[in-house]
Amino acid sequence: VQLQASGGGLVQPGNSLRLSCAASGRTLSGYTLGWFRQAPGKAREFVAAIRSSGGTYFADAVRGRFSFSTDTAKNTVHLQMNSLKPEDTAVYYCAAVWRRIITSNVRNEGAYDYWAQGTLVTVSS
Repeated sequence: VQLQASGGGLVQPGNSLRLSCAASGRTLSGYTLGWFRQAPGKAREFVAAIRSSGGTYFADAVRGRFSFSTDTAKNTVHLQMNSLKPEDTAVYYCAAVWRRIITSNVRNEGAYDYWAQGTLVTVSS
C-alpha cells in the first residue's frame, strides 16, 4: 500500500486549499484515513480523520473550516481547507489504516499503518 499526498502550496490568509491523499495497492473501503500536521519547531498533531463508514473527526482548531470529500473512482480522499490562518502553516501528512481502530485512537498517529510523504502548506500574506 502506498499513499501519496498532494495539494499543498502558498496561500493568503482567508483563502482555501484542497489536499489530496491517493491510495494505491488497496481500495478505499474499510479504512480510517487521518491528516496530521507538523509546524516548525512543534510536534506533529492530529488535524482530521474520516472513516469509510462516513464518520469524521476534527481537531478543535479546524472544525468548521475543514471538511472531507472522497473520490472512490480515483481512490482518493480530499481535505478541503477553508478560511486558512497563518497558524495552519505546517507540513501536512495523510495516514491510513485498514483495520478497525477505536474512536479514541483516531487522533493517535500510532494507530495508523501507512503514511504518505508530507505536503507543505504555507499561509502568509
